[in-house]
Amino acid sequence: MVAPLYERVPPIRYGGTERVVYYLVEELVRRGHDVTLFASGDSETSANLVKVCPESLNCSNRLADPMAFHFLQLGLVFKDADEFDLIHSHCDFRALPFAPLTDVPTVSTSHNRLDSPEAHALITAYPESTITVLSRSQGQQLPAGRCLGVTYNGIPVDEFAFHPKPGDYVAFVGRLSPEKGPLEAIEVAEQTGISLKIAARINEWEREYFETQLRPRIQPPLIEFIGELNEQEKRKFLGNAKALLFPICWPEPFGLAVVEAMATGTPVLAFPRGAVPELVADGKVGFLCHDAQDMVERLSQIDRIDRHACRDWVAQNFSVPAMVDRYEAAYRQAIDLAARHAAGASSKPRPGKRRRA
Repeated sequence: MVAPLYERVPPIRYGGTERVVYYLVEELVRRGHDVTLFASGDSETSANLVKVCPESLNCSNRLADPMAFHFLQLGLVFKDADEFDLIHSHCDFRALPFAPLTDVPTVSTSHNRLDSPEAHALITAYPESTITVLSRSQGQQLPAGRCLGVTYNGIPVDEFAFHPKPGDYVAFVGRLSPEKGPLEAIEVAEQTGISLKIAARINEWEREYFETQLRPRIQPPLIEFIGELNEQEKRKFLGNAKALLFPICWPEPFGLAVVEAMATGTPVLAFPRGAVPELVADGKVGFLCHDAQDMVERLSQIDRIDRHACRDWVAQNFSVPAMVDRYEAAYRQAIDLAARHAAGASSKPRPGKRRRA
């Protein structure tokens, strides 16, 4: 299991991909699989841990080129590839050029959008690659490649306390960038008069946007910025909200905060972009809204949503066991494909040696 190195596994605060990798690894170990996790040295896991770097890259400000550790990671993984039955990389598509160097099947899962030029270049260059996608929406962005199917992210629902009664605010959780829609969330609060609490980390590359676009609109007690929360704080924060506002303006591959909120009983108001229509059953666990004004109107109807139904929906569709069932099926498929490919290659006549002229 190859994890991104930017955050530890599991992350203390921000780090959706690393959190999903943690859930996946722990359940695979619980099921009896022998798992080796290649991750940052400060990670905690029940698997065998290979410490690629001393600490997560976001904890170190002394690095001139953090990508060097990702190359080191892939070198370590594929140097010992024959020790494994399967390699699963969650580092976008950085493993694709290495996969043809071994007969061990390699599965790649990107937790980012797939319609970028660099993703297209890699997938097109390695059309025999085996890939899983986090949603049907993300899968539609694949220009080529051998897709093993949709493997929705899962969370440990039982670890999320259920909150039957909502508080008096709406929540926003996510990066403070335009595609996440924080300005739209602020607009909803301003129009409804319902308090909005924003929980997020200010990344340096987003600081200018925060200072120029968001900070002038933050006016407590109507609109509050409460900063980044750890995992337990975030779950309580989501559970006490009337609703999670998720006004994304980009094709989000999944949206972990959506299922986390619903696991606590909190319904979701979201724009139907990316995977959102697959995560939110409109009218049952929240509302799909066309724009901020539609979100304003739907917020007045949020009490119609049964908070028990929100939690049940996640338990049925986005639990850790459900996620791992899907990944195990993908692993079996990848191993079968590799075996058939090896059998086909061995049956072909080998070309004779060429004589030098």
